[in-house]
Amino acid sequence: MRRLNVAVFLIGMLPAAAFAQFGREWTTSGNDAQRSNWLRTDAKIAPNTLQKAGFAHLWKMKFNNAAKQFNALTQAMIMDRLIGYKGFRALVFLSGSSDQVIVADSDLARPEWQVTLPGGSAQAGSATCPGALTSGVTRPTTLSIAPPPSAAGATGFGGRGGPAKSGVGAPGEGAVTLAARNAPRPAPPTPARPNRPAARPPGGFGAPSVIYAVSSTGMLHELNTQNGAAVHPPTRFLPANANAHGLIMIDDTFYIATDGNCNGVPDGVWALEIGSKKVTNWKSPKGVAGNVGPALGPDGTLYVATRGGELVSLAAETLSQKSAYNAGQPFSSSPIVFEDKGKLMVAATTTDGRLHVADAATMSAVAKSNPDSKAANYNSGALASWQDPSGTRWILVPTASSVTAWKLNGANLEIGWTSRDLVSAMTPVVMNGVVFAVSSGFKGNARNSQPAVLYALDGITGKELWSSGAAMTSFATTGGLTGGASQLYLSTYDGTLHAFGIPIEH
Repeated sequence: MRRLNVAVFLIGMLPAAAFAQFGREWTTSGNDAQRSNWLRTDAKIAPNTLQKAGFAHLWKMKFNNAAKQFNALTQAMIMDRLIGYKGFRALVFLSGSSDQVIVADSDLARPEWQVTLPGGSAQAGSATCPGALTSGVTRPTTLSIAPPPSAAGATGFGGRGGPAKSGVGAPGEGAVTLAARNAPRPAPPTPARPNRPAARPPGGFGAPSVIYAVSSTGMLHELNTQNGAAVHPPTRFLPANANAHGLIMIDDTFYIATDGNCNGVPDGVWALEIGSKKVTNWKSPKGVAGNVGPALGPDGTLYVATRGGELVSLAAETLSQKSAYNAGQPFSSSPIVFEDKGKLMVAATTTDGRLHVADAATMSAVAKSNPDSKAANYNSGALASWQDPSGTRWILVPTASSVTAWKLNGANLEIGWTSRDLVSAMTPVVMNGVVFAVSSGFKGNARNSQPAVLYALDGITGKELWSSGAAMTSFATTGGLTGGASQLYLSTYDGTLHAFGIPIEH
């Protein structure tokens, strides 16, 4: 206990600037509010060190979760440095289609806890309306856009993520968070937006750290990260059996998208203000494109791509439409938001194989690519974007048979490289200049599908640096790639979570 107390004291003495060097933890679908899928720095992973640094398939864990249609485990979320009654922990959180919330200790490679959310659906569902828990879990997320590595400085401290709340009580009091079911809700990680009342009281030292999930019943659940206990009673967010995705929490408000008109639930974007429990909805008659929901700008504006061919900006407070860019073709991906040359941009792909980039302030066209034959009529789901040390902006598009890396140069988009052939590529993750791409192996049904494979590529040249080979034995569907602290996580259809990376020294 003395060793733990000293460590807690030392971390408490670190300045806020030191914590900023740890990088961000993966808190929501796409890593951040902009859905960038970009981890700017890492202490061990880089294009010139990957092959000699011992990168490998580290471990796998199979969980008890019944797949529904082709929905299984979701994309994982990461908490690198939870300080709790068990000491320092590195945890991976994910949800399962049969209303499971699952937590694993990524350092010790063992299950931590698993809970079944109440009232799940027993209906069989369909491919587009599975009647399942379909959105990943989330944690509080900031609106700010992190600077590129050249401005951020060194990673430091082994590349661990941002600070997690402590659950260690005063001397002699033990673990306060396990019993703190009625404690104040934790404070948001960023100040409330201008002219917005702060409905969430500060958590303070000892308040429970919380993970959030929306079950198939449409209820928002708030669970203690240390043991899965309900911190507050569930709150109604959506009608039951919606096809929901992209749950994200900003300040005191949750956002999520629905698609497929499942169980009569309108397609669109939903907002829940947790203090008042007020639910607001923006409807999209022709459906919401992509699989990670809305992307958000630093001022809280939401950007949504529709199957009607519009890229829409919505006001954070009311979800009223502010402006729209019309592509003339149905969109096939969720949007991604990024800064380029001092301007805020928003990008998404359409079903004719084009990548569109618009000025977020005016929602007017900045650049439009020529059609990519490999992307035509394929739902790319979500994109990734990063900036290399020279200042070049890259946008990565997964297609039916590869990952295409586009370079944005003013009003021009050009292909920088294209990956090797992949089977139904998933959205890549960029970690310190290395692009991790997944061949999901999914071919529309279980019989014809093949095992997933993870590849590491040089982000600038596309050169293949590493492959997982035959490490995985099942295909991947809903579980996207996640990364952090020199490790990556991918779940497969058989309910297995795989960890790849460089082992943490003990």
